[in-house]
Amino acid sequence: MTITFLGTGTSQGVPVIACECEVCTSADKRDKRLRTSILIKAKDKTIVIDSGPDFRYQMLRARVKHLDAIVFTHEHKDHVAGMDDIRAFNYRQNGPVDVYADSRVQKALVREFPYIFDNAGYPGIPQVVIHPIGLQPFNIGSVNFTPIEVLHYKLPVLGFRINDFTYITDAKTVSAQEKEKIKGSKILVVNALQKESHISHFTMAEAIAFANEMGAEKTYFTHISHRLGKHADISTELPAHIELAYDGLNLEL
Repeated sequence: MTITFLGTGTSQGVPVIACECEVCTSADKRDKRLRTSILIKAKDKTIVIDSGPDFRYQMLRARVKHLDAIVFTHEHKDHVAGMDDIRAFNYRQNGPVDVYADSRVQKALVREFPYIFDNAGYPGIPQVVIHPIGLQPFNIGSVNFTPIEVLHYKLPVLGFRINDFTYITDAKTVSAQEKEKIKGSKILVVNALQKESHISHFTMAEAIAFANEMGAEKTYFTHISHRLGKHADISTELPAHIELAYDGLNLEL
């Protein structure tokens, strides 16, 4: 199984189009961060976790020609806004894409994309099959997902454990019960927004503490704001077992 980081950035902070900070103007490609998402390629399924506003470009950049499913972590726009662009996969595959979402995300998708769900039969609209999920494990082909509930301030967000790999995008607090689902992971991916305190995201220091507590062999930080700093600079401040993820990074599981 291959995991590809399609995006490791966030909408938090100053809009990149207007920002002239050292990160946004950096020549290092690792500092060019689209909105957070990963691609999972297994022997029988191709799956994306979250389809944010950059989804179309991410699919083109990664040369994804087939998509079986999208799994959503939560309903915020930077994680769902690009779902309309699955229509290219509908056309190529001559069929719908499976969508896995909890009840809140389903409501948000109906609100944001009513034309997909109004049964009007308009030609060319995205075609999806909704699969409700909660905190119970589920499978997509050979890929086994164990949902992990974290809190994004007061909003429940789903992370996922897939075998020895755990992926969490928007955490500020994690209960002891949910931490038990994470322990034993060989690879942990978790958000580290910035160094300054934030109401709904781990800071870098909080993410380091969380990684140390979970004890994974390797931890990668994602959902990174430009406020955190340049990849090369921040890398020198991290323990040996922790790295910043970057767009295009591939992991073999």
